[in-house]
Amino acid sequence: MIVTHAASGKFMLMEMICTGEEVLSGQIVDTNAAWFADTMLKLGIELQQRSTVGDRLQDLVTIFTERSHHADVIVVNGGLGPTSDDLSAQAMALAAGVTLVQHAGWLAHLQLWFSERGRTMPTSNLKQCLLPATAILVDNPVGSAPGFRIKLNRAWLFFTPGVPFEFKHMVNEQFVPFIETTFNHTVTTRLFKFLTLGHGESILADQIAPLPIPAGITLGYRPSAPYVEIKVFARGAAASAAMDEFLPLLRTTLGTAVVAENKAAIAEEVHDLLNNSGHKLSLAESCTGGMLASQLVEYPGSSTYLQHSLVTYSTSSKIKILGVPVSIIDQHGAVSIATAAAMANGVRKILDSDFALAVSGIAGPDGGSIDQPVGTVVIALCNRTTCWVQTLSLTRRSRTLVRTMSCAVALDMLRRLLLKTDPLVPYPFIPTLASHVVKTD
Repeated sequence: MIVTHAASGKFMLMEMICTGEEVLSGQIVDTNAAWFADTMLKLGIELQQRSTVGDRLQDLVTIFTERSHHADVIVVNGGLGPTSDDLSAQAMALAAGVTLVQHAGWLAHLQLWFSERGRTMPTSNLKQCLLPATAILVDNPVGSAPGFRIKLNRAWLFFTPGVPFEFKHMVNEQFVPFIETTFNHTVTTRLFKFLTLGHGESILADQIAPLPIPAGITLGYRPSAPYVEIKVFARGAAASAAMDEFLPLLRTTLGTAVVAENKAAIAEEVHDLLNNSGHKLSLAESCTGGMLASQLVEYPGSSTYLQHSLVTYSTSSKIKILGVPVSIIDQHGAVSIATAAAMANGVRKILDSDFALAVSGIAGPDGGSIDQPVGTVVIALCNRTTCWVQTLSLTRRSRTLVRTMSCAVALDMLRRLLLKTDPLVPYPFIPTLASHVVKTD
């Protein structure tokens, strides 16, 4: 839903200010900003602007003052810690022309928190009890730094800690309720996401271009290897209702490019299909080095289906652990359709799993040859009767991307089989060198 200002009826303008030298200089990736923007978008709130500023007092004062004339709400992230480079509260006090005062309630809270844990509160933590005189404290149930909000010029500035775990708690438990009670939700909005694999942004855009897009609906493309996410955003009741007819049309147009809907990764889709299904899965990983298993166990409940993942990196481990015949390795090599099929079949048999995936390849940057350049990857999927295998060409990609794309294709093969469709489909941006379907022994 889109929010409007309660008094004026105009759309609320929301901005974000991220603080910290480590964020500004790129020493850390600002995951808070990405998460916050996505969380707001799901509520129908689009950020108008995001700024990043270092730990310099005057720069902070300047940006707080400047943006307070343009936005209705500004989320300020970071700079609430106990050290000398945490300057957000001091800068806000200067911008507002007020003093810093000790918040007795938060001081008592911190003293009790340390006492209950048998620890003495460091003197530096006293700094976190100092808030601008006109600020309203915002509770932080999972950390030592309180948030606060304060009105300056046109805007409410809402200060939050930089620690991601604390930030997310404060947004969900404090900031969203503040928005809901301070601003009116009057315009219906709707967001839907298609996750695609193996198709370029321009190809997808060309496919979609002939479609009649209803008024009030906009499309957005977000490439993030190995995926391209397509966002369908509707503003207003009429546009929201029109999505009921537009989404099936778009889904049909995209065809096999779509690997998940309203999910961030294909691993989540596969997890949901397998979780509590009664089916069991085993994995044999070579060049992916455990990445397949890692992606699945990100989601709670993966123990209901994932039996084991064996990282059989060396040739000898493929032979001794998975039972790949020496003759297959000698005749075809470690990166081959025959070897990958034997790996999948071998790992499936260990615990009699319903399904097995195996990946073997050359992730690089070294180890390739004229016949098998870096980026050559073979993926095998087995059930109790059949093995589907394909060789991909992932050349001119980084080692990490070769492994990431290999996992995505492997999981997509399994996803398609679980949905009772052909596990082998063409990916325009992922050339297939060969594919094979054989009966398992």
